[in-house]
Amino acid sequence: MTIGGKEFERAGHTYIMGILNVTPDSFSDGGKYTTLDKALRHAEQMTAEGADIIDIGGESTRPGHTLISDEEEKERVLPVIEAVKKRFDVPVSVDTYKSGVAEEAVKVGADLINDIWGLKYDEKLAEVIAGTKVPCCLMHNRQTADYKHFMTDCLNDLKESLAIAEAAGIGEHQIILDPGIGFGKTYEHNLIVMKHLEAFRKLGYPVLLGTSRKSMIGLTLDLPAGQRVEGTLATTVMGVMAGMSFVRVHDVEANRRAIQMAEAILKVQEESIWDTLG
Repeated sequence: MTIGGKEFERAGHTYIMGILNVTPDSFSDGGKYTTLDKALRHAEQMTAEGADIIDIGGESTRPGHTLISDEEEKERVLPVIEAVKKRFDVPVSVDTYKSGVAEEAVKVGADLINDIWGLKYDEKLAEVIAGTKVPCCLMHNRQTADYKHFMTDCLNDLKESLAIAEAAGIGEHQIILDPGIGFGKTYEHNLIVMKHLEAFRKLGYPVLLGTSRKSMIGLTLDLPAGQRVEGTLATTVMGVMAGMSFVRVHDVEANRRAIQMAEAILKVQEESIWDTLG
């Protein structure tokens, strides 16, 4: 898969998408990067720490978030996308489910569209992605956590997103899937997804795992958002072991080290070791 002129292998390595929220109300880092200078400094830090993609979002999607207009979202994200692309040699993703925002974001340099509604919120978004030919990440989501057969329903929901993509002319090579930890799911549902990540890979596309500092970790460890790094790292390692192509995280350096360690263990050649043990 090519994103922003860079090649991302579909197997054998887990890449890092660093989170840059230019919002006043995101659950973990709201208000920290709302000026262009602060946003650029954080983008610089994440690229230095090993981020492979920077994901820029202008509207919080935490539970109970406040919806904002397309124009307000554009005012927040477009200058940051343009500045990051000019200053750093890193692909940029725009975290939006709105076709108008996505279209303008691509014009100023966005290389990927990260849609938390899997093309089901704004019917025009699929057309924008097909027309711009940029890759997209399609996330599983529901308005309510109401399921008959949870895992089967999740996979079928994503198949519906894939059908929308195909009908719009989005190529298979453009698509990443996201199981949607923390969206339209209970605490127990999120744990089940983590236990069965391989099922999402069986759909045949690269998979992005987004668990960073989320409530699943907070509820398990009884910790606030700022103290959930270790819990995030545990899920990242599980993601590596399950063959996730990407993880979306706040703490880039720590997650890069965890990925590096997990991959070293998974890739070690064992034949000579077993020979010496007799």
